[in-house]
Amino acid sequence: MLLNKGSAMLLVTGANGQLGTALKTIVPQAVFADSSMLDITDASAVQRTVNTNSIKTIINCAAYTAVDKAEDDIARARTVNATSISNLAATGAKLVHISTDYVFDGRSHIPYTEDATPHPQSIYGQTKLEGEQIARLEAKSAIIVRTSWLYSPWSHNFFRTMLRLGAERKEIGVVFDQIGTPTYALDLAATISQIALHIQDGQHEVYHYSNEGVCSWYDFATEILQLAKSDCQVNPIETSAYPTKAKRPHYSVLNKAKIKDDFDLKIPHWKESLKKCLDQYL
Repeated sequence: MLLNKGSAMLLVTGANGQLGTALKTIVPQAVFADSSMLDITDASAVQRTVNTNSIKTIINCAAYTAVDKAEDDIARARTVNATSISNLAATGAKLVHISTDYVFDGRSHIPYTEDATPHPQSIYGQTKLEGEQIARLEAKSAIIVRTSWLYSPWSHNFFRTMLRLGAERKEIGVVFDQIGTPTYALDLAATISQIALHIQDGQHEVYHYSNEGVCSWYDFATEILQLAKSDCQVNPIETSAYPTKAKRPHYSVLNKAKIKDDFDLKIPHWKESLKKCLDQYL
C-alpha cells in the first residue's frame, strides 16, 4: 500500500505515539504509519510497505510501552519490542531504533554512558534490550537512541497526568527517590531527524538523549504544577508507598556527551523545554 506519495524515502512507525506525533511536525514529508496501517510484527507487510514507498530509512517509534502490563503480557511485549525488529532489519533499510533507560538497573550513581552494561529489571526493559541486540546484529545500518521520561502535549504521559490530577485534587503524592531526566518529545524528534540523515552504510551505534539536568519525579511534578499555577500540593513519597508490578530504575540519568559531540548538539535544560511544552499544551 502506498501510504504517502511525498515520502522522502523515510518511514516512521508508531506514528500516533508521542514521538511519532512530534516527528510529524519535524519531517512532515515522511511516511507515517500507526499500528492500524502497518503491523510491524507482520514481516511481509513491512517489506511491502518499504518496497512500495521506496523507503531507505526507518525510524522505529513503535513499541509496547505498558510497563506494568508487560509483566503479564510477556509474549506480546517481546513480539513488538524485540522479534519484530527482525522484520524491519530484513528490509535492508537503514534503521533508527528508539530504546529506553529501562535497559539499566538503576543502581548507578553516575550518568550511564552508552557502553555501560545493561541489566534490565522488568519485562519491558528486557524486551527493549533484546530489540536493541537484534537491531545491532541484523540491520545493515542501525542507530539506537536510548531516551528517558518522555513527555509531550499529546497522548498519555506524566506531564498530562499531573495537569489532570492538579486540576482534580487538592494534593497528590509523587515519588522522590527515582532520579532521571525528562525528555521533551519535540526536542528528541528534532535530534532523531538529524541523525536519520547521517547514518552511514554499515554503521551501528548507540546514543543517549534526554534533556539536560537531573530531577526526581517529585521535582518534575512540582515544576509542572507551579508553571501551570495549580494550587494542588505535591507531597514527596517513597517508591515503597507506590508499589508497581514492574520495577523502575531508581537512577537512570543518561550521559549525553557522545551524541552532543558527534552531532554538535546543544541540548536544552528540562525546565526550559517544559515551559515550551506547557505553552503548546495550553
